[in-house]
Amino acid sequence: MTRLIVWRHGNTDWNAESRVQGQTDVPLNDLGREQARAAAPVLAALRPDAIVASDLRRAADTAAALAALTGLPVRSDARLRERHFGRWQGLALTEVAERFPDDYARWRAGDPDPGAGIENLDDLGRRLGAAFRDAADLAAGGTVVVTTHGGGARQGVGHLLGWDHAVLRSVGSLANCHWTELRHDDVRGWHLRAHNVGLITQPALTDAV
Repeated sequence: MTRLIVWRHGNTDWNAESRVQGQTDVPLNDLGREQARAAAPVLAALRPDAIVASDLRRAADTAAALAALTGLPVRSDARLRERHFGRWQGLALTEVAERFPDDYARWRAGDPDPGAGIENLDDLGRRLGAAFRDAADLAAGGTVVVTTHGGGARQGVGHLLGWDHAVLRSVGSLANCHWTELRHDDVRGWHLRAHNVGLITQPALTDAV
């Protein structure tokens, strides 16, 4: 049995401002670094065999806190980046709603391809799902921690589980520095064991930020 831990990065200033990050390379803030340091011993106790992270700093630096405790290298995979949010990146959500009202309404309604140059959800799921599978193959029968982003995490997990968009919309997004646990065996394939696990209960911010 292989265990895959999908870990969202810590908090950033753009998270706090409800500003659309997407694939913009925004660093962790002081809170985010503290969240990573606090969560790392819990994940280290799971005795991971490999760590893989998005190449964006907020994910890579979160993973580095776990690497410091385990001595494992962090493997970088650009496929683990957040959804690309096209013309919205860098804007506050209030600005998005004012400047792109139709696209914003479609996005809020769950349209997988809302426009404004935003990455299609099906493409996002395939991208993250492939990265998750390749990460799991690094330690078949062991434990792998993958550090990624809120929207990408949910869509990639849904892709592995074979869930459609309607089901995924009913699943809450990961809070900062929280994680989802998946397991894989030859009988059941991929299955969900836990979701939104973390040290402190906190509201998950929207996938865009």
